[in-house]
Amino acid sequence: MLTTDQKGAIAEAAIAWEATKLGIEVYRPISEGGRFDMIFLVDERLVRVQCKWASRHGDVVAIRCYSCRRTREGIRKRLYSADEIDAFAAYCAELERCYYIPVDGVAGRHVIQLRLARAKNNQRLGINWAKDYEFAATLGRHGAIAQLGER
Repeated sequence: MLTTDQKGAIAEAAIAWEATKLGIEVYRPISEGGRFDMIFLVDERLVRVQCKWASRHGDVVAIRCYSCRRTREGIRKRLYSADEIDAFAAYCAELERCYYIPVDGVAGRHVIQLRLARAKNNQRLGINWAKDYEFAATLGRHGAIAQLGER
């Protein structure tokens, strides 16, 4: 079983690789402990990205939108804000897919759920479809791949 540190390292590597394949420049902070894990250069704009390990639960991919630290008082959970990050990038190892979610879309939420298939009750309103947040769908129009299409 992987530790949370191992999961984080795998997620960060997969996210950086996937973004780079799309022609997006990826930069890393020199030291650990900040609120974002990397910076993407998207359309000449620097985007602060917090990387997450995504878990699959049946037809849903769950992405936690908070940090967790052990303190003297116990476990401390802290949500991310638009003042600290611009987006979440998540890697689901089971699906071998990366997802990109702007922080504005999840403000105040502890978890975002991305659906892989229809809900059993046929609910359609308020559903976040995983395919709409995959890197190719959200970031694919940026970077080298998009530039090739413009020529």
